[in-house]
Amino acid sequence: MEIQSAFNAGVQGFQKATDDANQAAASIASNIAVGPDDFGIGQENNANATEQNKNNGELSDLNQSIVDSRVAEFQAKASAEVIDAADENLGTLLDVRV
Repeated sequence: MEIQSAFNAGVQGFQKATDDANQAAASIASNIAVGPDDFGIGQENNANATEQNKNNGELSDLNQSIVDSRVAEFQAKASAEVIDAADENLGTLLDVRV
């Protein structure tokens, strides 16, 4: 594998992680719709809102979006490590060549 292709793989992985994180954030934002009746205080209102979300299936969508955002985070970290490794290897090759 060439150093350049390792850099490209890292950059492409980082871009995909960014796109996935943006998609997950948009999905989370769309699943959390706050209506005027949602501003009640107390555990009863919270329980009612949670029950409504369960009945609509929105809670599982929200959970999946949160998982997707964490996956994107780990993908970005792994891609950054690939870029670091390619940079380190390139530095080592330059040191040997000089």
